[in-house]
Amino acid sequence: MADKQDIDDVTGTDTTGHEWDGIKELNNPLPRWWLWTFYGTVVWGLAYTIAYPAWPLINSATAGLLGYSSRAEVAQQIAEVDEQNAELTAMLASADLTTLDPDDPAHRFGVAGGASVFLANCSQCHGSGAAGVQAAGYPNLLDDAWLWGGTLEEIEYTVRHGIRNETDPDARWSEMPAFGDIFSEEEIGQTVEYVLSLSGQDHDAAMAEQGMVLFQEQCTACHGDSGEGIREVGAPALNDAIWLYGGDRETLIETVTYSRFGVMPAWGQRLDEDEIKAVTLYLHQLGGGE
Repeated sequence: MADKQDIDDVTGTDTTGHEWDGIKELNNPLPRWWLWTFYGTVVWGLAYTIAYPAWPLINSATAGLLGYSSRAEVAQQIAEVDEQNAELTAMLASADLTTLDPDDPAHRFGVAGGASVFLANCSQCHGSGAAGVQAAGYPNLLDDAWLWGGTLEEIEYTVRHGIRNETDPDARWSEMPAFGDIFSEEEIGQTVEYVLSLSGQDHDAAMAEQGMVLFQEQCTACHGDSGEGIREVGAPALNDAIWLYGGDRETLIETVTYSRFGVMPAWGQRLDEDEIKAVTLYLHQLGGGE
């Protein structure tokens, strides 16, 4: 026996039999144009996955019948740009940065390219604007407080060889003792009070007087008699308001007790010659270069 049709009184259309709170679903077929459009998208999708890379595999993806590769396209575009800039790149790679005129096309090319090199390789630590991250010990490159010097030659050497890494024998190297193994807790506190006095901060004068003796005995060889720092050994100045890890009492106690040992990669092993010189020019012109 055939099912009895349920006709909607308002529209005169039969219903599907579905009903929610008195609302019935009409049995209206989809428009033909909509169905053909849907079928067309299905065919298009299948054709696309056959023609272009689409289906993921274990280590790659299906190549597609057309052999298209977005990576190959980008690589071709990069190669075209490199070819256009080949002359300037060669000029920069062979240039003496100390005598390169700022109006020289190679200099302008280097500064512009150096910004890209910096963003791609250095901004993760020094920040996109090169202002550094004090809490993590990444120095600000915008001021003139350079641990190892801020001339073009010195910046290039630092970029090329890095600092305290174990991959380049010519890396800059300095190491602060962990005075927690040398001083008592009281002596550390006295030394810190003296360091606070050097930078003009609030301090305990009596403790600082005792700390001065300890500082002269243990710290002046690297930081200088008045805490002015010695660039040749990478020892920072302690008599200003610029601090690599922070200059408050708590942070200084931690620094003196456990020391610090920041590491910078040797970019000479990762970047091309023109890239090293480009990022050197870029850093030098940011405002802190000497």
